[in-house]
Amino acid sequence: LGVYSVWIINKSGGLVFQKNYADIDAIDTNETLRLGSIWHSLHAISIQLSPVEGCTGIELLETSKFDLHCIQTLTGTKFFVTASPKTIGLDHLLHTVYDLYSDFVMKNPFYEMEMPIRCELFDQNLAYAVRTMNNNNQ
Repeated sequence: LGVYSVWIINKSGGLVFQKNYADIDAIDTNETLRLGSIWHSLHAISIQLSPVEGCTGIELLETSKFDLHCIQTLTGTKFFVTASPKTIGLDHLLHTVYDLYSDFVMKNPFYEMEMPIRCELFDQNLAYAVRTMNNNNQ
């Protein structure tokens, strides 16, 4: 139970971060990149097709196997989490991920915008946040 994975997609639709936090079947790198791109496209299409004025895209996708929660920042970066169905507190976790991204990635002088995230402090703090979330959902 709990969080399966965390994904971050840049404003161009490129996957810049993906990490699994559950014992789920691994997918190869190309498939991971393709899924990130597909989500970016679906999110953009949903904004255009929505009958609701001011729609900001898909925020929740529920299936029998997992839930996908997504937020998009003002800069167009998308953060999404996959988790077991009915996991509580995923919106809070997404905002925590965004805060960690702001603190440990964007303030890192060696990080280049739109490039894959390789930041040990971000990884460590994200792992702690996910572990805390999963412990609270048991």
